Amino acid sequence: MKIGFIGLGNMASAMIGGMLEKGVVKPEDVTGSAKTEETLASVGSRYGIRTVKDNALVARESDVLFLAVKPIVFPEVIEEIRNEVREETIVVSIAAGRDLDYLEKAFGRTGMKLIRCMPNTPALVREGCTGVCAGNRVTGEELEQVLVLLRSFGIASIVPERLMDVVVSVSGSSPAYVFLFIEAMADAAVAGGMPRKQAYEFAAQSVLGSARMVLETGLHPGQLKDMVCSPGGTTIEAVKVLEEKGLRAAVMDAMDACQKKSEEMARK
Repeated sequence: MKIGFIGLGNMASAMIGGMLEKGVVKPEDVTGSAKTEETLASVGSRYGIRTVKDNALVARESDVLFLAVKPIVFPEVIEEIRNEVREETIVVSIAAGRDLDYLEKAFGRTGMKLIRCMPNTPALVREGCTGVCAGNRVTGEELEQVLVLLRSFGIASIVPERLMDVVVSVSGSSPAYVFLFIEAMADAAVAGGMPRKQAYEFAAQSVLGSARMVLETGLHPGQLKDMVCSPGGTTIEAVKVLEEKGLRAAVMDAMDACQKKSEEMARK
């Protein structure tokens, strides 16, 4: 199976790294294209894949073709490759705000095998979270082939397309919220006298461990929170302040704004 990437930025590099590390593809089966010679040389050297500047060549040769470019350049990229994509090729978009209907209209072809997915940056450390939806021309077997690729760098779950904007807010963009939270905790620790490097380590490990507890215990986050909050203790005092400052409402409002922005992008 020949895998193609149009765009070799951070997300594409993370995806390629996971696929190769897990052995679901071989370097000789992956071809990627990018605009700059610097990117082509860097990714080609790092992963041992073939890199080219010709988007049309990548499209022509791929069995699974990942469109890993920014949404704003989709029109020009699709114009380049429209007539090069083979009928049996599975085209996978990772762009926010570009739905399956948009892709089919942009290509100007009916019957294409289209998949839309939204990975996130923790794919760089093989802890990604990817929402996936497929067009009706994609068979169950073909969808499973793509899921194997996506699960090489984290989890990948099928969602109805109507929830893809929610996926953008809850996983696609959410690492930024978590990084902000870690930075804030570290800043407070530094204010308390802890060295900066150690503060980041303590804050990040606490978030990592807490997330693992949610995933591995299956307990409700509220139940896990209650387990930490001893009567009259330090933790419940901190939680009280977070509630007074509106942490929950701020997070929910931020995610709502993120979702609405994704929806707006889809209408452009």
